[in-house]
Amino acid sequence: MKKPDFEKIKERQEKLSSGWVRVGMSTCGIAAGADRIYGFLGEHLKKNRLDINLRKCGCLGACYAEPLVEVEVEGMPRVLYGNVNEEMALRIIKEHIIGGRILDSGVYHLRTSEPLK
Repeated sequence: MKKPDFEKIKERQEKLSSGWVRVGMSTCGIAAGADRIYGFLGEHLKKNRLDINLRKCGCLGACYAEPLVEVEVEGMPRVLYGNVNEEMALRIIKEHIIGGRILDSGVYHLRTSEPLK
């Protein structure tokens, strides 16, 4: 990795301290593997030294798309990802949280700060 790349990653990580990730842990979420995804995310957030608050929550309203993972990081819209497996969870960390890019698949809801018209 080149030094400028390292500096960009470091700068991005500093901005993440106000972000969070939450995993829907209702009955349907747990049945679909949300507890496994929660553990996986926790392990990889720690491994990447990301100061992101990992949370559990109840129903996120899309039982058909469990496990559901909602992500909010500074400077980006809040995103709800569905049908999250370990591969997608790793992509959420590397591409969305670290890279600052919303994934091109698995997005079930995008919330911006502007009200809908």
